[in-house]
Amino acid sequence: MYFTCKELIGIGGLPKTERGCRKALDKLATQNPMMRRKREGTKSFEYKLDNLPDEVQAAILIKITKETTADVVIEKRKEISEHEQCLSEVFWKSWDKATNKQRETAETRLQSVVVLAGLVEEGMNFTRALELAHKKTGQAKGSIKNWYYKAKNFQRQDWLVALLPSYGERQGKRAEFSDEAWDFFKADYYRLEKPEFGSCYQRLQMAAEKNGWAIPSVSSVKRKMAREVDEKLTVLWREGEHALSRMYPAMIRSVEDLEALEWINGDGYQHNVFVKWPTGDGEFEVLRPKTWFWQDIRTRKILAYRTDMSENSDTIRLSLFDVVHRYGIPKNITIDNTRAAANKWMTGRVKNRYRFKVKDDDPLGIIPALGIKLHWTSVQFGKGHGQAKPIERAFSKGGIGQKVDLNPRLAGFYAGPNVYEKPDNYQGTKAGVDYEEFILALEEGVQAYNNLEKRKTEICQGIFSFEQVWQRDYAKAHVKRATREYLRYMMLMAEVVTLKKDGTFNLNCGGTVNGRKNRYEAPELIGLKHKKVQVKFDPQNLHGIVFVYTLEGQFLAEALCSEKVAFGDKAQAREHDKYKNRMVKATKIAAKAEQKMVAQELQHFMPELEIDDEIHQPNMMELCFADGNAMKKAQVSIETELDEEESEFEYFFQKGVEATKTK
Repeated sequence: MYFTCKELIGIGGLPKTERGCRKALDKLATQNPMMRRKREGTKSFEYKLDNLPDEVQAAILIKITKETTADVVIEKRKEISEHEQCLSEVFWKSWDKATNKQRETAETRLQSVVVLAGLVEEGMNFTRALELAHKKTGQAKGSIKNWYYKAKNFQRQDWLVALLPSYGERQGKRAEFSDEAWDFFKADYYRLEKPEFGSCYQRLQMAAEKNGWAIPSVSSVKRKMAREVDEKLTVLWREGEHALSRMYPAMIRSVEDLEALEWINGDGYQHNVFVKWPTGDGEFEVLRPKTWFWQDIRTRKILAYRTDMSENSDTIRLSLFDVVHRYGIPKNITIDNTRAAANKWMTGRVKNRYRFKVKDDDPLGIIPALGIKLHWTSVQFGKGHGQAKPIERAFSKGGIGQKVDLNPRLAGFYAGPNVYEKPDNYQGTKAGVDYEEFILALEEGVQAYNNLEKRKTEICQGIFSFEQVWQRDYAKAHVKRATREYLRYMMLMAEVVTLKKDGTFNLNCGGTVNGRKNRYEAPELIGLKHKKVQVKFDPQNLHGIVFVYTLEGQFLAEALCSEKVAFGDKAQAREHDKYKNRMVKATKIAAKAEQKMVAQELQHFMPELEIDDEIHQPNMMELCFADGNAMKKAQVSIETELDEEESEFEYFFQKGVEATKTK
C-alpha cells in the first residue's frame, strides 16, 4: 500500500504541516530509495507502507480500519444477498441479533487485530508488532493476541462477526430441572384462572418432594419461563384468545376519502352520575341515565344524542331523527349488534342481523328504509370489537366522562367509574342531581368535546377542533335531505299485525290487560284482501291515531283506538315490565335468604324411625258369601291360632262355612 504526503500528515508522530511532513518523509526516502515512487498521472510522490516507521504503520492501519468497518458490513450484506452463500449468511445473522454494545466492542477489537495482522504481514516480528498494537490501541497484549488467533481462521471480511463478544449468553451449567417438574409447573401456572407464581412454586415443591423431582430456585424458574415460553403463549394460556388477539397491531384506516356525514357511527354511554329522573305524576327515580350518541367518522364530531333511563330503541331512533333533521341522510352507519340497536324498528329486513326472530313479513326498518347501508361491528373470539367504532374513543380518557360526568353542575353526585373509586363527597344512591341540571351539563359537555382544539386526528392534524373541521367539510359535502314524509316515517314505530275482515286489528306493543289488547279500527280497512298490514304509531300515544300501510309501504288508512285497555305509552309499559322483573327477582333473592334450611336437612332433626317386625292378625274378619242370587256378608271372630299344617285359606274357608250354616 502507498500513501501520499497529504494522506500521512500528522499520523504516527509525523509533522502536522504538509511541508514538514514531506521533508521528514524525503529524509527517510534518502535512506531507502524503494520507499518512494511517483504516483501515476500526477506530479506527487507516494510512500510505501512497510518502509514507514512502525508507529506510522500502526496509526495508518487503525485509521483505515475505522473508515472501512461500516463498508465491510455493507459489502458483506450485498455479497450474501447476491450469491446466497448459506454458511456465511448464517454466520452474519449473529451480527443482526447482536446489541449495539456488542457491535461497538467488536469494532474496537477489530482495530487491534487489523493493526497486529497488518504489521505481521508487512514482515514485522510478531512480538514487536504485538507491542506496537498494544501501545497504539491501548488494549491488553494478551487480549489482542487471543482476538488475533480467534479471527485469523476466518476470511478478512468476516473478522468483525468473529470478534463479537458472547458475554450476553450464560456459559455456566444451568440448574437441574426435571422434565416432569417443568411440565407440572407449566400445567399449574399457565391456566385461565391465573394463579400466582408463589402458590404454584409451593405446589411444585410439594410435588417434587413426593415424586423425587429436581427443581431449581425461584429465580431460575423465572429465567426459564422468560427464556423458553413465548409471551404470546403466556397471554393465550392465562388470559385467553381475545387478549391474544389484542396483541396483534391494530389496523389503521384512513378517512381522507370520506365526506362529512357520509359515514356515522353510534353507541351508548352510561353516565357515572345519579340523576332524579321524572317518572310521571310528580314522582321520580334516582338512577344512572344512559345516552346514545351519533358521531361523524371523518370529522369525529358528535352530531346528536338522546338520553333516557336506559338504552332503548326510542333513544336510538329519535337521536337518528335529530341527525337526519339537522344535517341530512348519511350513506353508511356502524353500530353494535345489541338488542337495543338491532331492534326490528331500526334494522328490520337487514341481512345478518342475528337478533330476534326473523320473519318474512317483518316491517322494513328505519335505517334500510332511508337507504342507509348498515355495518355491524365484528365479534372476535367471543367479544365485541369496539375498536371498529371511533365513538368508543369518545368514552375514554378526556372524553364524555370527563366533560359531562365531572361537570361542576354535577358535583356531589358523581359515583366514580367503579365501587372502589367513589369520591368522598359522593352522596349515595338515595340522592341524585336534578334532571334539569343534568341535561344542561350534558349539553355543555358535548359542546366542550366538539370545540376542543388541537385534536390529534388525521383530519384535525393537531390544529383544529372537531367542530371546525365539520364546518369546513360539511359545506363541501354532497348531502341528501329528508322530506317531511321521511321525517314522519322516522318519528313513528312500526308493527306488522293481522287485519280482520271487519277492518279491526290489535297492537302488541302496549301489552295486555286481563288478556285484552288495544283494538283499532277504520272504515277504509273493511273488506280489504290484505291479511297482514304494517301499522305506524307513536309509542308515547298508543291511544291516539295510528297509520296503516301495506307491507310494501303503501298508505291505506288512519285508524282510531276503539278499545283502550292496554298502556297508552310504550315507554311506560317498558318501564313497568322492568320494575315487575325487578320485584320478582328481589323477592326470589329474599326468599332464598329467608329459607336458611333446605328440605334435605330436615331429616337430621327428625326422631329415628322404629320398625316393628312382629306380624299382627285382626280379631274380626268380614267374609262374603252367595245366598242364591244375592251376596251377603258375615263377621267371623278369630280366636284360635292356625294349625301348622292348616293353611290360612283353609282356616278362613271353614269359618265361612260355619257362619253360613248358622245363618
